[in-house]
Amino acid sequence: MLKKKLHLLVLFAFLTITISSCMPGSEAIQEKKPVGFFMGVWHGWIAPVSLVVGLFNPPIKIYEPDNTGWWYDFGFYIAIISGFGGISLSRRKKK
Repeated sequence: MLKKKLHLLVLFAFLTITISSCMPGSEAIQEKKPVGFFMGVWHGWIAPVSLVVGLFNPPIKIYEPDNTGWWYDFGFYIAIISGFGGISLSRRKKK
């Protein structure tokens, strides 16, 4: 039981660090090369987390302004609309 809780705590800490290092507006992304499609997908997936973190840390935004344009937007909106398949995961299958 204790070992399972420790594993969950380590997993939670790892995910927190991973997600926070790749948020839009963070210093980890500010490179000379603007972000593209796949970072748009990632930013769309973590948009709810970015919104909450952005309330406490103003440089963090939901949307990365330094992007490649249409491809970033396309990836971002695909991720926002799909929402990890959240609607399909919460539905019950009809028999």
